[in-house]
Amino acid sequence: MTDISVLTDTAKGIWLDEFECADIGFAGASVRKRVLRGGLTDGVEVVEVDNGEFSYTILPTRGMGIWRGKYRELDVGWRAPVPGPVHPSFVNLQDRGGLGWLTGFDEAIVRCGLDNNGAPTTDVVPNNMGVPSEVELTLHGRIANIPACRVEVRIEPGDVPTIVVSGDVEEAALFYPGFRLHTEISTRCGSNAFTIVDTVTNLKAMDAEFELLYHCNFGPPFLEAGSTLEMPARFVAPRDEGAAVGIDTYAKYLGPTDGYIEQVYWYEPLATDDGSTLSMLRNAAGDRGVVVRYNTQQMPCFSQWKNTASVGDGYVTGLEPGTDHPNSKTFERQQGRLMSLKPGASHEIEMTIEVHDDATGVQSIQQEIAAIQGDTQLIVHSEPLSHLSG
Repeated sequence: MTDISVLTDTAKGIWLDEFECADIGFAGASVRKRVLRGGLTDGVEVVEVDNGEFSYTILPTRGMGIWRGKYRELDVGWRAPVPGPVHPSFVNLQDRGGLGWLTGFDEAIVRCGLDNNGAPTTDVVPNNMGVPSEVELTLHGRIANIPACRVEVRIEPGDVPTIVVSGDVEEAALFYPGFRLHTEISTRCGSNAFTIVDTVTNLKAMDAEFELLYHCNFGPPFLEAGSTLEMPARFVAPRDEGAAVGIDTYAKYLGPTDGYIEQVYWYEPLATDDGSTLSMLRNAAGDRGVVVRYNTQQMPCFSQWKNTASVGDGYVTGLEPGTDHPNSKTFERQQGRLMSLKPGASHEIEMTIEVHDDATGVQSIQQEIAAIQGDTQLIVHSEPLSHLSG
């Protein structure tokens, strides 16, 4: 029988300050909930999942993002300049011309959306009287700074138990778009992976555009001098002239570099017939790799963010599947890449994070990537493409 524990349900007035389940039926497996105190973390709820091999921390207070993880002895995530996880009450999204999102950014996996992602911009929408009005959209939207209104833990039995943490986050207001994000974050005990299944639902009685991008951020030990991004793709192109300078080494990474300026590359991924695809960041020796699996029918776009700055400035790379590219919303609309939901309709996305700690595992992923690439020649564009970079 499935064991269900409700940690938060604002509609029913349920909120557990602490929770622990260690009787899962697998050595070393556990789920724990606690609330952090002090500094910018004050009041942040964390749900710590350990499947016996792979542990990771979920942040209900920050839109059900994944803070950090560890597979055996390998850290999954990065060390941001932000002493987080940061409570949303300390994040002013309007700061520095709409860049305030960055003051709370230190997760391994953070969602960007749902009304918008990408660069700060202005958009024109009908106001409460139906008159077209200009509104400011901030960097990467609001969803990562909205606390979950319901959180539940399920232990699903079987030969190997599965731990599921589900949550609901609502990004809605009067005269605003209205969305509900329902997430199921699951892992089989003893495995090297966890899976996120997200369902975005339009709560309003009119069609609604939405954007969703997964900022999957990794530092050492997967990121180092000589690390490589590997994925099947039809083409890769630089976002701007700054990225074009590094196009010859777009897939390779530097060690921590003082004064490094971020570089971003757009990809058109290749996939199997059902849309399944993957990307992998592997270390220089090829014996450590972190994999992002997703489906191009759910998320057709992929961005690579390279930020190999000094360690103190945030040495990190982002592997970023998304429904669109993280340009301004107005540009993505012009290019026809914005998805839309009918009233009450939903869009489901599934993504898996998988870690390999030996050369055999890394090689198996390389073979999988090569099989999807097949005979298709990867085209490397040396300059930005007008339909991709706005």
